[in-house]
Amino acid sequence: MIFPLRGVNYPTCAAFLKLGACLTCLATQAVLAQSESGSGDDQTSFSQAWLDSKARELARQQFQPAVLDADNPLQALDYDQYRRIVFDPDQAIWRDTGLPFQLQMFHPGFLSTTPVTVHLVAEGTAKPLPFSTELFDYHASLPAIDPADVGGFAGFRIHYPINTPERFEEFLVFLGASYFRAVGREQFYGLSARGLAVNTVGPGGEEFPRFSEFWIERPDLQDTQIVVHALLDSPSLTGSYRFLVTPGESTRIDVDATLFPRQDLPRMGIAPLTSMFLFDATNRSRFDDYRSAVHDSDGLQFLRANGEIVWRPLTNPGRLQVSAFADTRPVGFGLLQRHSEFAHFNDGEARYDKRTSLWIEPLDDWGMGHLELVEIPTGEETSDNIVAYWQPAGGLEAGGEYHFRYRMVWGYDSPVSPAQGRIVETAAGAVDKSPERVFVIDYSNGDRIPGVTSDPATVTINASTSAGVITDISGTLLEPTGRYRVYIKLDPDGAELAELRVTLEAGGQPWGETWLYRWTQ
Repeated sequence: MIFPLRGVNYPTCAAFLKLGACLTCLATQAVLAQSESGSGDDQTSFSQAWLDSKARELARQQFQPAVLDADNPLQALDYDQYRRIVFDPDQAIWRDTGLPFQLQMFHPGFLSTTPVTVHLVAEGTAKPLPFSTELFDYHASLPAIDPADVGGFAGFRIHYPINTPERFEEFLVFLGASYFRAVGREQFYGLSARGLAVNTVGPGGEEFPRFSEFWIERPDLQDTQIVVHALLDSPSLTGSYRFLVTPGESTRIDVDATLFPRQDLPRMGIAPLTSMFLFDATNRSRFDDYRSAVHDSDGLQFLRANGEIVWRPLTNPGRLQVSAFADTRPVGFGLLQRHSEFAHFNDGEARYDKRTSLWIEPLDDWGMGHLELVEIPTGEETSDNIVAYWQPAGGLEAGGEYHFRYRMVWGYDSPVSPAQGRIVETAAGAVDKSPERVFVIDYSNGDRIPGVTSDPATVTINASTSAGVITDISGTLLEPTGRYRVYIKLDPDGAELAELRVTLEAGGQPWGETWLYRWTQ
C-alpha cells in the first residue's frame, strides 16, 4: 500500500500577521479576472446534475491516466526541493474581497505528480483557474520552472477564521489521489480521508482513484459554508462528489457521492479513513522511545444497528491483519484520538494530543455489508498503517449507478461517545512467571454507577475469548480518577491469536461501551 507523505506541515496563511496593510496583489487580481470573467471559450454552465452526467459519460470511455512525463523536471524534485516551492499567501484566491474563505494552491512535484484542474464557480458558471508561476515563491537554489511543464495544480487548501475572527487559517486540504483531511478548532492534522478505496485487501494490488477536477463555489459574504465538487476517475470507475463544508469547533463535511463502475468491484470501501498507530500502553515495550505513545488515532468506534457502541483499540501487529465487523446497516463509525492530554504523548513537536478524530454518519440506507479494519505492521511514525471503511455486500457491478450520502465530523471524540462508560484506556502486559497476559480497561465516570463507590461488585463483567482461556476477571473503582477499571487475564494455551470481548452491566442494564480486542502472539 502506498500512502501520501506524512509529516509535511504546510505553512498556515500568515497574511494577517504581517506588519502594515498588504496592497491588493495584482497577480491575484489577474488570475481571478481570468477565471471569473463573464466571457471566454472555457466558460461553462455548472450544476451537480451536469457533473453527474459528465461522470456517467466518462465511465463509458477507457480510462486515460494523467501524469507528468517521466522526463518532466518536476518529477526529479526531491523532498527538500519541493518544500522550497511555496504558495505566496499574499496571492490567496479571494483575498482582499471580504469573502469568508480563501484558497491557496499546491504546486506539482516530488510525490504530487498528477496535476488537477481547479474551476471557480460563480452564479452557475464555471471557469478554470489558470496556473501561474506568479502565485508561488521559488527558492533561488531551484532550477527554473517552465509553466509549460506544470500542467495544473497538485491540489489546494482552504482557509477560514476557524480559531479567531482576525486570522484566516488552513483547515481543509485536498492533495494527492482522492485524499483530503480537515481539522476542527484548535486541532492539528492527523488522519486522512479518501473519496473511495478499491481493492485495499485482496489479490491484484490496491487501486487509488484520483480526483482529477474540482469545482469550488464562490461563497457569499455572510456564508459559513463552502461547497466543493470533484470528479473521481480510475481504471475501475468514475464518480461525482459534492462536499458541503462547515468549519467550526468540529468541522462538518456532508458528502454526496455517485459512483459509475467501469467494471465489477467486489472489494471496495465507502468513506475510507487512513491513519497511523505506532505504539501505546499495549505495545510500549517494543519501542525504545522517550515518548509515552505515538499515534494519530487510538481506536475504531462504531455504532451498531441495535444501538450497541463498540470500541476496538488499534494495534500495530507483527503481520498484516484484517478485521471485519458485520452489521445489517451501518449507523456510524470512525477512527478516534481519545488521548487528548500532552502527558499522554510527551511530544512537544508532533502534538499528537491535538490530532483530530473523524466520525462517519451515513445519511441514507447503505444496505447490507460490513465494516473493515486493516492494520499494517510498521516501525516508523511516517507511515500510515491503519485503514477503515464500509464494504457493501456484493460490491458494485459494472454499468451500475450507486449513490452514497454521509456526514463527516472532524473534531474531538465522536458525537455518539457516551458521557459515562467511555473506554479511555487500554493497557496490556505479561503476568509474572506465567504464560498469561493481563488486559486493563478503564471506563470514564465509573463513580457515577449507583452503589459502586461502596461495592465495585455491583458491576457485572462479561468477558469472552475466541481462543485460550480467561483465567481471572475483576473490577475496581479508581478513587483518584473516578474511573472503573476491569482486569482480564488470558492464558493463550498455545493459541497465536485471540479475539477478546468485554461488556459491563450495572443494575441489570448494559453500561458503557463494548470492548473488542485482537491479541496476537
